[in-house]
Amino acid sequence: MSRFSLADLPDLTGRTAVVTGASSGIGLVAARALAERGARVVLAVRDPEKGEAVAATMKGPVQARALELADLSSVRAVAGDTPGRVDVWVNKAGHSLVPLSRTADGFELQFGANHLGHLALTNLLLPRIRERVVTVASLGHRIGSPDFTDLQWGRRSYRPSAAYAQSKPADLLFAAELQRRPTRAGSLVISTAAHPGISTTNLMRAEEKPYLGFRVEKVLVALVAQSAEEGALPTPYAANADLPGDSCAGPDLRGAPAPVGRSARARDGSAARRLWEVSEDLTDTRFPLGTSATLVS
Repeated sequence: MSRFSLADLPDLTGRTAVVTGASSGIGLVAARALAERGARVVLAVRDPEKGEAVAATMKGPVQARALELADLSSVRAVAGDTPGRVDVWVNKAGHSLVPLSRTADGFELQFGANHLGHLALTNLLLPRIRERVVTVASLGHRIGSPDFTDLQWGRRSYRPSAAYAQSKPADLLFAAELQRRPTRAGSLVISTAAHPGISTTNLMRAEEKPYLGFRVEKVLVALVAQSAEEGALPTPYAANADLPGDSCAGPDLRGAPAPVGRSARARDGSAARRLWEVSEDLTDTRFPLGTSATLVS
């Protein structure tokens, strides 16, 4: 199989892409790549001033928009302010390995921002998405699974790594169910997923995780990790390659992107449906496409 590079991306002139978490790391690299190929790119970011500064460094029509996935009022505001069609939506933003924190709506922060915020936003925007939704997960999906008895860590002893590991298979279950539901409704929108393998990104900033175990892990990861630029490649690949719905793109650990597998727990159809239904109840959003859905043309 030939190695994919950003030079392999097609001309994206006339297409609109929105990337959450695009002011740093993998999201920034992926957004820049899409912009350089001619796409109109919207950076949906927590800090709009930082987003505008990043947008100014990119080629073409790039703009920043404030989005706080840990606050459903912000999610609804972005959905309401997004005009017209979006060709590609990339769900990238998230939190990693943080101390126990709560979103504005009371959800455990990593599950709330990494999964619930993106599900709510996608549900609200799906009628305007024409081509593809890409959800960025991580290798953490191999070691975790949603605990439906305590998704918000109200009873369990909180562990940052376990909470992160719960949110990552949730991303892949979401991506799988996001393919099943539109297909059943007659939509041509494709849902794919991507993960960066082992990469050095801003999620590994030690100043935000001062405990010793994390610092040791950071040193070990640095010995084998690829760069954020390399780790970003699976995202534009998943957004543009000729892939079937419910595909996952990434390296096994490092290297060029290609279709890859996922853990059995991240492929569980019944868990995907249950998680979707629970998440809709938590976010008070609903899948918007009926069997006679009309998409934005």
